[in-house]
Amino acid sequence: MTVPQTTLDALTVAAAAAADKLGTHIVAFDVAERLGLTDAFLIASGASERQVNAIVDGVEEALLKEEQLKPLRREGRSDGHWVLLDYGHFVVHVQHREDREFYALDRLWKDTPAIDLGLAEEHTRPDAAGEGAADDAAPHAS
Repeated sequence: MTVPQTTLDALTVAAAAAADKLGTHIVAFDVAERLGLTDAFLIASGASERQVNAIVDGVEEALLKEEQLKPLRREGRSDGHWVLLDYGHFVVHVQHREDREFYALDRLWKDTPAIDLGLAEEHTRPDAAGEGAADDAAPHAS
C-alpha cells in the first residue's frame, strides 16, 4: 500500500461520513502508482440527487471537523449526479447510482489495490438498484 497513514485516516473519516448519509457501494482505491496526481480515490453512490448532495455535504463537514481539511476544488454538476471533492492526496467521487453504473469508475480502477475502509458490508456492496456492473471490483482487504 502506497497511501500515507494521514490519507488513510482522512479516507476513513470521509467513508464513515458517506455511510452516515446512507451512501452505498463505498469503495476506495490506491491509485498512487498509476496516477501521479493523487494517492487514492473514494467512490460512493446515492440513490437520488438530494442524497448525493447530502453525502457530499456530510463528507466535507466531517473532514473539516475531524481532519481540518477543506477541498482544494469541488467540481461536478449542481444537479446532484456526480460531485468530485479534490483534497490533493485523495479525491472523493459521489455519484448518483445511474451515473456510477454508466461511468464505471470501479471497472476502470479494478486493477489497483482496494483500501479496506472498515465499513459494514451494507455500505460497501452495490445497492439494489443495479450497480452490479462493478461487482467484480468489490473491495477486499489489501
